[in-house]
Amino acid sequence: MTAAAAPAEALAGIRSALERGIAVPYLGPGVLSIAGDACALPASPVELVERLTAKAAVPHKIRKNLTAAAQFIENFKHRKTVSAAMSAAFAGPAAPTALHRYLAALPALPLLVHAWYDDLPQQALDARDDWGMVQGVSQAEHFGTWVHYFAPDGTPVTADRARWPTLLYQPFGSIAPAANYLVSDSDFVEVLTEIDIQTPIPDAVVALRAGRRFLFLGCRFATQLDRIFARQIMKRSSSAHWAVFTGEPTRNEARFMAELGIERVEVSLEEFLAAVSDTGAGVE
Repeated sequence: MTAAAAPAEALAGIRSALERGIAVPYLGPGVLSIAGDACALPASPVELVERLTAKAAVPHKIRKNLTAAAQFIENFKHRKTVSAAMSAAFAGPAAPTALHRYLAALPALPLLVHAWYDDLPQQALDARDDWGMVQGVSQAEHFGTWVHYFAPDGTPVTADRARWPTLLYQPFGSIAPAANYLVSDSDFVEVLTEIDIQTPIPDAVVALRAGRRFLFLGCRFATQLDRIFARQIMKRSSSAHWAVFTGEPTRNEARFMAELGIERVEVSLEEFLAAVSDTGAGVE
């Protein structure tokens, strides 16, 4: 199993890297856990698929498989049914967490990756006006186009105009501003067919990741899909990265992390935030 890094030393290095703009935060659905039970949004693929299948019957064997359930609904209902169910799942009232706000306020934040469907990073970044976003889009709805760029107010812009000090990258899409989602099996098959040669990865992301270290927060690498996207988004970046989570990784996670130079920092997200943002006591 992958050994955990000494928390205090690792957190000091992460804080320095964040403040200097050489760390790329990569947020997963687990970040929503900071909001606690009051969070109205699904905070994991399991919670999300439960909401989708509550409104559309799917075979029992795929009821806990998000991409397969979404594909079944798409095949037997319509793509619009999937999109509407996704928007309903993420429409609940929710405010950015303290972690979102901390990251958005960093003096240097060239790239922020958000691998979930909510719009909390957008809400946090709205406190500033020097950012924009690029999101993955489904081939089922935008054939021949892999990503769309948006200005802070949600206005679509072309790639040549997408030049901001901070870029928010949402590889799976988002409820805002245009309700674009990569969620069904067919959505991901299309992307995975091309991702090894980097076609679906935005050029701006390719440029910004060079030489930087990724910081995984609220993420695990339990599924092949998780690992493929992380690997391809990190490609040609630094050779050393961090992942903040408690508990031992699985065998597949440990192998993946060792291969990509991802150092595990075994503290909770609350402890992480307190240590890097001066909101509480440090970690021994």
